[in-house]
Amino acid sequence: MKRAALIYNPIKADPDELKKLVKQAEQANGWDETLWFETTEEEPGGSQAEDALKQKADLIIAAGGDGTVRVIAEVMRGTGIPLALLPSGTGNLLARNLDLTLDDVEHALDTAFTGTDRPIDMGVIEIRDGDAGTRRHGYLVMAGLGLDAKMLANTDEDLKAKAGWLAYVKAIGAALRDENQLHLRYRLDGRSIRSVRAHTIMIGNCGSLPANILLLPEASVDDGEFDIVLLRPEGFVGWLQIMVKIFWENGVLRRTTAGQKLMGLTKEVRALNYLKGKELVLKLSRPEEVELDGDSFGRATAIRTWVDPKSLLVRIPAEAAPA
Repeated sequence: MKRAALIYNPIKADPDELKKLVKQAEQANGWDETLWFETTEEEPGGSQAEDALKQKADLIIAAGGDGTVRVIAEVMRGTGIPLALLPSGTGNLLARNLDLTLDDVEHALDTAFTGTDRPIDMGVIEIRDGDAGTRRHGYLVMAGLGLDAKMLANTDEDLKAKAGWLAYVKAIGAALRDENQLHLRYRLDGRSIRSVRAHTIMIGNCGSLPANILLLPEASVDDGEFDIVLLRPEGFVGWLQIMVKIFWENGVLRRTTAGQKLMGLTKEVRALNYLKGKELVLKLSRPEEVELDGDSFGRATAIRTWVDPKSLLVRIPAEAAPA
C-alpha cells in the first residue's frame, strides 16, 4: 500500500479537522495511514520533508502558505517524489499559477490521492551579502529585489495574520516613498554584461500574483526559462505606464482574442522591460533587500540564479493532465 506524508503549518491549518478528511480520503483510495509532521518556527518544513523521504513516503502533502511550500519543495527537488498542495496561506502563489483549488480541502485531498503528476521547473538562487558568505535556496514562483522585497521587509507579520493582503497596503506606501534605485550590473545566459538602474527586478518561474495580477504574461512553470521584468519608472507618468501595462494590457486585453489584436497597436514603454533566460548573474552597488516566493531573505550584494528544469513533480487533478 502507498503511504503519504502530510506536513502542516499549525498556524495555517487545523490538524483536527484535517485528520478526519485525510483519513476518509486515504481509506477511500486504498492508501496506508498517513504520516504527520508539524512545522515549527525553528523547523519550517525542511527537516520534516527529509524525515518523510527517509520513511519512504510515496507522496508529500504540504498544508501551509507559500513559505511552507517553498521549504518543502527545496528538499524534494530532484527526488522524483510528488508534492501535493493543500493551500492554506495568504497568497498560495504556486497553487494559483497551477489553477489548483484554493478553498476546497476535500477536492485538494482527492487530487492528492488520485491525481496525476506534472513536472515543473524550480529556480535555484545563490545569495551573497558581502563577507557574510553565500546562501543557496530554491524557489517556485518569483525572486525579487527592489520594491517588492522592501514591501515584504516592511510588512507587519501580526497584521498580515489578521488582515491578509490588506497588511501590505501600508508596506507598499513605505516602499514607494523610498526613492533609492537599484544600481546593478547583470549577465544573462553568459552574454555581455549590462548596467542598468531600476526600481525593481523580478525573476519569475510563474507569472500571476494575487488579485489576478498578471505580472509576467509569458511565464510558464515548465518551459525551462525565467521571465524577468525590470521596473524603471520616472515619476508619476512612469508608474502610470506600468499600471496600464500590467492591469489593462496583461490583465484585460491579453485574455481575449480581440484584446490581443488591440495589444499589437500599443507601444512598449521604457518603464517596463521584459527579458527571458536560463541563468542570471547580477551585482549590486550596495546591499539590497531580496525576497523569494513572498518571504524576505535579508540583503544581497550579488545573486546568481538559474532554472532547474522539470525538477519537481506536483500533483494535479487527473482531468487537468495534458491529453
